[in-house]
Amino acid sequence: MMKHFFFLFIFIISCSKTQSQQNQLTLPAAKILEIKDFLKGKNYNQDIAVFINFKTHSGKFRYFVYDLKNDKILQKAIVSHGSGSVVSRSNSLKFSNVEGSYQSSLGKYEIRENYVGKFGKAYRLQGLDSSNSNAMQRAIVLHSYDCISDKESEDLACLSLGCPMLSKIAFNQTAKYIDQSKKPIILYAFY
Repeated sequence: MMKHFFFLFIFIISCSKTQSQQNQLTLPAAKILEIKDFLKGKNYNQDIAVFINFKTHSGKFRYFVYDLKNDKILQKAIVSHGSGSVVSRSNSLKFSNVEGSYQSSLGKYEIRENYVGKFGKAYRLQGLDSSNSNAMQRAIVLHSYDCISDKESEDLACLSLGCPMLSKIAFNQTAKYIDQSKKPIILYAFY
């Protein structure tokens, strides 16, 4: 009987390590620390940040709302990238800050005010780095779109014109975090 408990204990430990390791692959600790350092002393939400790991396959969860105080993922979702970011016959992506490139841009964004546009409610994104400083000019916004799934798949997510697009359900969940925040939330897109 004791032998069975021992093997069950080992199995549970190995499963939890696998989950922890998987979280590290999708949301590296170094990126979380980088944002924690960036936020210090600034007038941004210190408790929550949004991360997009463009290195992860687009049909998998690569968008995360993260609790910086308790070090845990609050939400994970599928998110699109720009059609211009696709490198033909390759799993890699390219990025640009140029208007008309239809590419996603890397870097830190301040999630700004919302408005109602062609895709319904959307949030303006202010680029804070040289790699995404044209985000407002390019009308790069966080919005939902019907073609984005809520379930992980081996299929690629549909493409945007450079905006991070979420499913309606995922967008509404994120909107609650943004709308309840008294200070702007940072979104960090990395590769």
